[in-house]
Amino acid sequence: MHPEAGVVATRRELVALARERLESPRGRAARVKTHFGGMRASRFHGRGMEFSEVRAYQAGDDVRSIDWRVTARTGRPHSKLFEEERERPVWLIVDLGPSMRFGTREAFKSVAAARVAAILAWEAHGEGERVGGIVLAPGSTVELPPARTRRHLLRFLDVIATGTAMGGEAPADDLESQLRWLAPRVRAGSRVVVVSDFYAHDEALALALRVLARRAEVTLVQVFDPIECTPPPAGRYRVSDGREIRSVASGRDSAWQLAITRAFEARSHALSELARRHRMELVSLRTDEAPAAALAAARGRVERAGAA
Repeated sequence: MHPEAGVVATRRELVALARERLESPRGRAARVKTHFGGMRASRFHGRGMEFSEVRAYQAGDDVRSIDWRVTARTGRPHSKLFEEERERPVWLIVDLGPSMRFGTREAFKSVAAARVAAILAWEAHGEGERVGGIVLAPGSTVELPPARTRRHLLRFLDVIATGTAMGGEAPADDLESQLRWLAPRVRAGSRVVVVSDFYAHDEALALALRVLARRAEVTLVQVFDPIECTPPPAGRYRVSDGREIRSVASGRDSAWQLAITRAFEARSHALSELARRHRMELVSLRTDEAPAAALAAARGRVERAGAA
């Protein structure tokens, strides 16, 4: 195993995740129906490649769409509807800032974010979508507009991998300002996936997400470390910031433990309410959880909710 496995993500690792992208329906039908390969039916109908349904003829329908068999059988004119082919660029906003450089199991949050972004990028690329995004790392923000080529995708993965290795004291650009920059530029109907721990969640960030959700289909992927929701047992632990190693005592229900868990619970609740009210998908990803499994579980929950 690479000595920095879990601390930084390598280009080779992110490229290899092409094999782990979600199993989803392929072809053009999947493109209009899916968030991670199967989350929501398209709101758009028109003349396209994929048949959707037959309904009673309405004034203004194209006469070429009339279903003559159903019309003859029922004695009333009926039209065929098709799911319209629409280009839906995919923007992946990947937060690799200072609060993401933390982990107690398996990987740093920044590495988990890189892995889930890579899986989603490969999946969208496999469905013929244009893929790009914004990568926020300490001292560096890189924006790559969506494109369809494999070469462009590999460049985007390079930027993500490099971002996980950036350290130092330089701060990362804040997520809220990048979302405000993106909102007027994103094409209506695009898919935007924001991958972050949302550690800096406040009203300004919530407003930026709400504005973005009016133009695009937004998915929030909240990455968190297990210690944030379940503090460790009482004891003494060694911690490091990459430069120094110190010993920290952990007692049962200590003040710092309660502060961490309460902050995480408040942040998670605020995100859940924001997503529910503004029709965003919300996916939770633990650093010790396989990203593909978390995405598949989220897709299953949405499908079950849609069937209910």
